[in-house]
Amino acid sequence: MSQNRDGFTSTFGVLVATLGSAVGLGNIWKFPYLTGTNGGASFLVVYLLATLLVALPVMIAEIMLGRASRANAVTAFEQLAPKSQKFWTVIGYMGLVSAVLILAFYTGVAGWVFAYIFKSITGAIHSTDPATAKAAFGEMVSNPTQALFWQWVVLAWTGAIIMMGVSKGIEAVAKKLMPLLFLLLVLLCIRSLTLPGAMEGVKFLFAPDFSKITAPVVLTAVGLAFFKLSIGMGTMLTYGSYFRQEQNIPATATRVMLADLSVSLLAGLAIFPAVFAFGFEPSAGPSLVFMTIPAVFASMPFGTVFMALFFVLAAIAATGAILSILEVPVAMMSERFGFSRKKATAISVGVIGLFGVPASLSSSLSADMKLFGLNAFDLFDYISSNILMPLGGILICLFVGWVYGLPQLKKQLSNNGTLNNSFVIKAVFVLVRYITPVLIGVIMLRGLGVF
Repeated sequence: MSQNRDGFTSTFGVLVATLGSAVGLGNIWKFPYLTGTNGGASFLVVYLLATLLVALPVMIAEIMLGRASRANAVTAFEQLAPKSQKFWTVIGYMGLVSAVLILAFYTGVAGWVFAYIFKSITGAIHSTDPATAKAAFGEMVSNPTQALFWQWVVLAWTGAIIMMGVSKGIEAVAKKLMPLLFLLLVLLCIRSLTLPGAMEGVKFLFAPDFSKITAPVVLTAVGLAFFKLSIGMGTMLTYGSYFRQEQNIPATATRVMLADLSVSLLAGLAIFPAVFAFGFEPSAGPSLVFMTIPAVFASMPFGTVFMALFFVLAAIAATGAILSILEVPVAMMSERFGFSRKKATAISVGVIGLFGVPASLSSSLSADMKLFGLNAFDLFDYISSNILMPLGGILICLFVGWVYGLPQLKKQLSNNGTLNNSFVIKAVFVLVRYITPVLIGVIMLRGLGVF
């Protein structure tokens, strides 16, 4: 690759940018609503196991392949696979499809967050009444003009940052804004836990009922782990290609995973106590955060200010995740076809915008357009989270465990012998060669009802 290729400029920059990819609306929006609809604490237990045994090894493997190749998700496998096995590039192309499908609906959800910034400022959602909150959310998502407008605002915003590059765009934004999200979530947790009846929400989140665990629930947990850590879609491989050579990959990945789990638990502690305190339904689905958070702030002094600030920071979290996913097609087009970064970004944003139309209109004009009983929003989410990303994870494990091999794994994860990571290297190798792909495969097939 070119010596002028952009990259992260510091160890801290690597950490916060990678964390910015993992910590997004998956933590604040998707984790709470999936936990609510899949049994609470029992789902959380399965999710934790999925993260440790499945997602973390794949994340380490992806970052390693990216740094070893210094290339995009397709070119990486062209460089690292034997000449007779170039079919491994299918992993990169699957990641590209996943990235487009995810951004088609994810930018719509981010649009809801951006819209709620202005709704907070105007006081339109300043209420603890579930009916008022539900009506405000329903009016927004069922209005096709609003839904599309805010999605396109998000695409224009993130596209502009991507055009600035890796160090001056992605890294600079993540360094300044990620710490603020942690601080506000802690404040929100403190307030939520002091509400009357809050302990019922804590029990829901931490007292498991294992009878609620089914095969689809386990598949959903694995899909969420992949979604939240941005793996199986080429994102961590692409970010890994910007890693500094001296970066300790296993340590960085573990820190990102732990921070990601912490933010998810903080989001759960901010939301579920309020859900029970104000009489919301924990199984409300994708609208859960948008109905619960305003109720929490409405019960606080200066609640309007804090509510607006929360949604600003939620928009920042969404931005970090979108940047990492958008970087997949942008890097691919820039490096494989020689497009300028601006041209590659414009094409990527345009394609995602087209796919995003039916997803954003899933609660209005395209509500009756369904495939396999799913509207476009749910279909894109299901295909990416439950099929393409787990399948991509299996293939990455097989490639690293059986093709790339232990000697290269040792070289990369020990930084050419300068790091004493021998136990970690052996553990990662055993997991990706034997355990993780089998686990993902069994869970995926069982969850899809194959057996």
